[in-house]
Amino acid sequence: MRLRKLIIAALASVAMQPVFAGNISKVYMYGFGASFNDSTVYFTDIQEVDSAWVGKQGFLYSRDNYSYQLRDYLEKLHMEHATCVTTWSKDRKDLEKKLLYMKKKYSFTNTKKKSKLHYLIKDLSINEFQFKGIYPDDETANKIEKNATEAKKNNKKRERMAPKGERPNHRKGGMMDGQGNGPMN
Repeated sequence: MRLRKLIIAALASVAMQPVFAGNISKVYMYGFGASFNDSTVYFTDIQEVDSAWVGKQGFLYSRDNYSYQLRDYLEKLHMEHATCVTTWSKDRKDLEKKLLYMKKKYSFTNTKKKSKLHYLIKDLSINEFQFKGIYPDDETANKIEKNATEAKKNNKKRERMAPKGERPNHRKGGMMDGQGNGPMN
């Protein structure tokens, strides 16, 4: 009798775990914020977010809300109407290269372009601003996974029905090349 209660309690605790628990990943991200009304641009440090939810297809859940976190912070610094972008990756070195490339585009030392626009770059340390992990509730996670599974099935069906030598909906490069709205969000 006691063993049965232990087994039931163990099964109940496993069943109560969030459906998406296996999809919570550690990712690295940085943010960029700029406004058309100001020549100051903001870059956050590369931050490790260990509670981000990445779906089976490799998309970061609620990507736009990470950018909104930065936008809300910049509004507190009196930078209204800021346009913010969050870039993420599971590989820190890859992200460091992208951050350096982006900073180079906005720096004063960019002499390749003879632009009259000069930007003041301000770095936001992790002590000033920090991203918080965002993940879906159980119901939303189920919908996302179900839609991803259905899309994969439909894609396979189209490939089987396509004439030999052709692969419909197969794109190279761009945002749909496996990284989605990921590292260069």
